Amino acid sequence: MITPTPGIKTTALLCAISLLNFSLFALAGEMKDGTIAKQNRIEIKDFAFDPQKITVKSGEKITWINRDGEPHTVVSVGKKFQRSPGLDTDQEFSITAGAPGTYEYFCSVHPKMTGTIVVEK
Repeated sequence: MITPTPGIKTTALLCAISLLNFSLFALAGEMKDGTIAKQNRIEIKDFAFDPQKITVKSGEKITWINRDGEPHTVVSVGKKFQRSPGLDTDQEFSITAGAPGTYEYFCSVHPKMTGTIVVEK
């Protein structure tokens, strides 16, 4: 029996199907309570952290991104995690969630801006 060699069209179709399957698998991993999760991203916009409270698992990455035209910082109350440098527009800062617990943080430039991270096991 002779097995035909896949042509360019067949190979392209197989690649497209594989990419679609990978995209659907990745999207399914982002689903949480029927919605697409934000992947532990906190936006700084309108002089607020959005979301103001986030729940993550220990070991997960948390990223802040400044969407304001003003600089901001991320500072842990009680120095529970590393302080960010000043973040200009579109700059990011990330940490890895540590031990389970509740962690409060604020912007040292605008101390009324506050947020909470709840780390679960």
